[in-house]
Amino acid sequence: MAALPWWMGLPLWLLLVVGAVAFHHRIDHYAHLCRLGLRWGLPGLLFAVQRALGGDLLAWGIALLGALVGYSLLALLESLLDHRVQRSASTPPSPEWSELALAPIGPAARIIELTRADWRDALAGIVDPDGHAVRYEPGERDRGRYDFGGRVIDKAGPRYCFGPDGRWFAASLPGRRGHLLWDRNTDRIHRLAGWALSGWEGEQPWLARSMNGVPAPLHEVLGRGRRD
Repeated sequence: MAALPWWMGLPLWLLLVVGAVAFHHRIDHYAHLCRLGLRWGLPGLLFAVQRALGGDLLAWGIALLGALVGYSLLALLESLLDHRVQRSASTPPSPEWSELALAPIGPAARIIELTRADWRDALAGIVDPDGHAVRYEPGERDRGRYDFGGRVIDKAGPRYCFGPDGRWFAASLPGRRGHLLWDRNTDRIHRLAGWALSGWEGEQPWLARSMNGVPAPLHEVLGRGRRD
């Protein structure tokens, strides 16, 4: 650049600036060569400038001022490039597509273990876990009634069971068309035609469309099933 005219050396030096920026992420070898060209090319460019100005004291002063400004800009450029490299190096690499494909999606699965319902015959006597005296009065076509000492549940068959903690009482509907559930804490009765009691998870009943069907918790059954 010192041997070239300044108006030819300046575009070449600016081209090295573009190369240093363009190659620093892609081809490290070329980026390093561009940086060396900038550092050593600037003095040659300034020498060509002072030669074009006549080589007197003023020309050398302008060249020195250009060296101060030029190397300050070079230091700023290299600082920015090195900062971007360090920042990209500190960023964790993006996972491969295979890792994304095998990554778990959604909440973790939970295994449901149901306690089988202990069905009994009300005609042989009723044992209440809470110790209350319960009577069953049979009726025609399984339309009997359970008397819990004032609380009467009618239109129920003789097959019954209690939940593991005694909160729930279940009985068959007439004609075995489904089951009824009585929540003794809230005194709510659910007559679920077409649903069979599959078992209990803790104190909550799970039901299915058939004995071999897929069980669902009561709140889902009430949301999609038909309640009499």
